[in-house]
Amino acid sequence: MSTVAITREELTVWSHYIREICGIHLDQSKGYLLETRLSGLLREVGASNFSELYYRAKADAANSVRRKIIDAITTNETSFFRDTSPFELLQHKLIPELIDRRKKAGARLVPIRIWSAACSTGQEAYSTGIILKEMLGGLNGYDIRIVGTDISDRAVALASHGYFSRLELERGLSPDKLARHFTREGDQWKIRDEIRALASFRQMNLLQPYSFPAPFDIVFCRNVAIYFTEADKVRLFQGIGRCLARDGSLIIGSTESLTGLCPDFEPKRYLRSVFYQPKGAAP
Repeated sequence: MSTVAITREELTVWSHYIREICGIHLDQSKGYLLETRLSGLLREVGASNFSELYYRAKADAANSVRRKIIDAITTNETSFFRDTSPFELLQHKLIPELIDRRKKAGARLVPIRIWSAACSTGQEAYSTGIILKEMLGGLNGYDIRIVGTDISDRAVALASHGYFSRLELERGLSPDKLARHFTREGDQWKIRDEIRALASFRQMNLLQPYSFPAPFDIVFCRNVAIYFTEADKVRLFQGIGRCLARDGSLIIGSTESLTGLCPDFEPKRYLRSVFYQPKGAAP
């Protein structure tokens, strides 16, 4: 079946709607993206064009069509230990220094709070858990909580499930890590319970109001803001800043920068990595 074409007028309406429901900004050159990503949903709901699909979504009190639109539009591009540098930063600098500060403060159980914002199907959160397990060995002296959030219900469900295909595991995961931290079940591999227990996942829109019971020591928010307008980027990082510990660290994508965008953060460098901390944080 051929792909239904979107008109310029429909694209204007859809660009506004997509930004409203998930923050992604689509300009007039992105009609092809809507045509390819939503063609299956058009057929599924029996809509003959994009205007009809739009009205179906707006009239759906259960928001099931809206959720399917978000699942289709959001990229969910991820892999284990993606880009490697942020995880080297985590292993060799951020976590050791965090533990040292907490122990000097007299913590009996060292709290470690990490947020994987836009966690997709969980690879970033589980990569973090693997690093912590390999660094610390026994976890009895630590209170570790990794929170993964994503706007896509489907991505969150898959992350919570903790099962991955061989293809997903081969993207960034070494054979020794696969053997140590996963068990095979049929044609899939399951993250071991000791890693799975460190992480929880929930659906969340980063541009809507949210809160957490405690501030985070480390926040990953990589390659999310590249889809946002400048105003929405500011809202995004201001919101994250409110959930970050005073000595916490923010890790964004390697091609992203907060310079000139969020004056409350200052960049810090470690080897090949740049991370951000609230201004005035202790070195």
